[in-house]
Amino acid sequence: MTKKIYDETQLDFDDVMIVPRPSTVESRADASIVRPYKFKWSGRTIEGNPAIASNMDCTGTFEMAKELEKHQMFCALSKHYSAAELIQFLECNLQEFGSNDYIFISTGLRETDFAKLSQVMKTGLCKNVRLDAPNGYIRGFVQHLNKIRQSFPDAIIMAGNIVTPEKTVEIIENGADVSVVGIGGGSQCSTRVMTGVGRPQFSAVLDNVDAAHAAGGMLCSDGGIAKPADYVKAIAAGADFVMMGGYLAGCSEAGGELITKLVETTEISSKTNNRLRQIKEYKLFYGMSSEYAQNKHYNGMHKYRASEGIVSLVPYAGPVAKKVQELEGGLRSAMTYTNSRTISQFQDHAEFYKVRHQINRNSKAIERE
Repeated sequence: MTKKIYDETQLDFDDVMIVPRPSTVESRADASIVRPYKFKWSGRTIEGNPAIASNMDCTGTFEMAKELEKHQMFCALSKHYSAAELIQFLECNLQEFGSNDYIFISTGLRETDFAKLSQVMKTGLCKNVRLDAPNGYIRGFVQHLNKIRQSFPDAIIMAGNIVTPEKTVEIIENGADVSVVGIGGGSQCSTRVMTGVGRPQFSAVLDNVDAAHAAGGMLCSDGGIAKPADYVKAIAAGADFVMMGGYLAGCSEAGGELITKLVETTEISSKTNNRLRQIKEYKLFYGMSSEYAQNKHYNGMHKYRASEGIVSLVPYAGPVAKKVQELEGGLRSAMTYTNSRTISQFQDHAEFYKVRHQINRNSKAIERE
């Protein structure tokens, strides 16, 4: 049997750079990074910023949602909050901000997930749903999507994860307003190592965005955001939303445990001739398919599966406001380089170089991982 091989090179964010062009956008302040979102099935319109925090335990927290909403950024809450916790938060957040438009209630494919979702949605406090399955190709995924759409016809539904245009169209035609694109690209995801399944994230976005828009929906890029440039490139490639976990996991609003460690530096003590040590702070960050998460939420790892996530420590980054400033600043600057006053213009104007590396190897500048 002859196996089909797709010959076109698949690219990640590090494999491309944005081409500059003559620009009349003189200042970063002239670039508007908030855009209108008109959703296909719900019919609702929201003015927002493309960033959305992932619904991982460590990043989809109430604290993260509140801080991001101040910047008209979105947050998909962890699906492991109870209905009572969600309702209490939504009530308080509504009093503080006047709406819960920037919050997504996350749910899985289990009947218990749907029961909890129904309990929250029937309060009317929030009408945004993130249907999350690591494998959006199983038959039950679209069936569950249909069920949510029929049950909550005015909901905004963001559903995935997938990486192929045909599946993006199917998801949107079956009730999703937004297709979530990305398999194996997250920093804590080991799906590609364990299964060999996945797709480099830049190519996945580029190949799916036209299909999503042609079907009347939108696209959310999920995974691979290690630095502001990755966020900018995802938007330039056409993503309407950019979901991120690891980039936010070190923030004080993230849910991981704060851990202090004594680590060696590269400096040598003149007295002892030993390396000096200093105290550093980290946040615990784990993938939702890791054995750690399975033990925490599902009473252990079932024998028929293997861990597809990892656990690590990420440097403590302080308040998320600093990360937000980096994202917004990087996007605004890229827009001035491409003669773009709006995100729509930026996506129209963006062209890319295929590159072997992004920084001058002789430079002292270091890319943050």
